[in-house]
Amino acid sequence: MKAALTLADLLPCETNTPEATRALGKHLARRLHPGDVVALYGELGSGKTQLVKGIAEGLGIPEAEVNSPTFTLLHIYLGGRLPLYHFDAYRLRQLEEFYALGYEEYFFGEGVSIVEWAERIEPLLPPYALRLRLEHLGNNRRRITYWPT
Repeated sequence: MKAALTLADLLPCETNTPEATRALGKHLARRLHPGDVVALYGELGSGKTQLVKGIAEGLGIPEAEVNSPTFTLLHIYLGGRLPLYHFDAYRLRQLEEFYALGYEEYFFGEGVSIVEWAERIEPLLPPYALRLRLEHLGNNRRRITYWPT
């Protein structure tokens, strides 16, 4: 499903607090369907995990359960409207590690896949992936943009 086609009313935008970034994620979650892949780009501290927490909450998963999967590469959250597969490719050394996770099962499954540090697995992203860039503008300000494929 091409979620990016319904985002013009939300993005681009700026948020001024972590709560506002999570609220954007909640709104985004309403537009997500089984098999959607959300690719997140942005430097450390740009709000990627806060956005994921909001998406999780919008899917019916308590945001308090969501943590950055930096040390495990993948967290799976069940119990919401859709399963959420939260990848973090920051510590990925080579694409083979992502293959070893069986990423296709998640990307083309019944849930929503979100990948932090998506630039590290760019060749594996499906063409319909929703690509979001988060920029830290100073203090708590973040700019979130997307580009359709």
